[in-house]
Amino acid sequence: MTRCLIVDDDEAIRTLLGDYLAQHGIRAEAVGDGAALRRRLPAGEIDVLILDLMLPDEDGLSLCQWSKRQRPALPVIMLTAQGDPLSRVLGLEMGADDYLGKPFEPRELVARVRATLRRGQAVSAAVGAPAAEVHFEGWTFDRIRRHLVARDGTVVILSTAEFRLLKAFVENAGRVLTRDQLLDLARPPGVESNDRSIDVAVSRLRSKLADSPREPKLIRTMRGEGYLFDVKVST
Repeated sequence: MTRCLIVDDDEAIRTLLGDYLAQHGIRAEAVGDGAALRRRLPAGEIDVLILDLMLPDEDGLSLCQWSKRQRPALPVIMLTAQGDPLSRVLGLEMGADDYLGKPFEPRELVARVRATLRRGQAVSAAVGAPAAEVHFEGWTFDRIRRHLVARDGTVVILSTAEFRLLKAFVENAGRVLTRDQLLDLARPPGVESNDRSIDVAVSRLRSKLADSPREPKLIRTMRGEGYLFDVKVST
């Protein structure tokens, strides 16, 4: 049975969601604030986290980022105020896997929980344990835990957008990718992106890879064409 942790300060919502999820084979546990999440998550046995953006003691975005540091592969679905696209984009940038605007239909949440878990299982099946990690220029990229490890062992946490972008580059190393191709490969679900957003994401990824913006050696700009991940990737 799928095990879900709900973090929401509204007791009525916690009860409603817990009962509804249970009817659909999802065992739900609920807490009301960030402090309770920080106590509960390290204990494990959670398959998916449903996290409200607005909590009384701590911002949901920072809690999402903290949760991803603790459990990088844990799917996080954020609950946000309806009509708040900036918060949704920020949530995805912080590592959230999906979002749902309030008010919402409980059955849609069930569908999103299942879809998020399917995506995670598909990645695991496609990547496979032996190929989960790839190596390039002293870096180790873990496609299951969604983070980078530098030569000195420093762990670099990637946002959802950065993970998708690096994954696209790694899987197409030595090949020029146009901005349109990168949009298709790296765009998180539910987010409208454009050429400029790809340029910004590349800039952020270069920073995390310590790739000089003036003379990049890893992610090269191919003027009039797109970007080239100019490295040799090994498993």
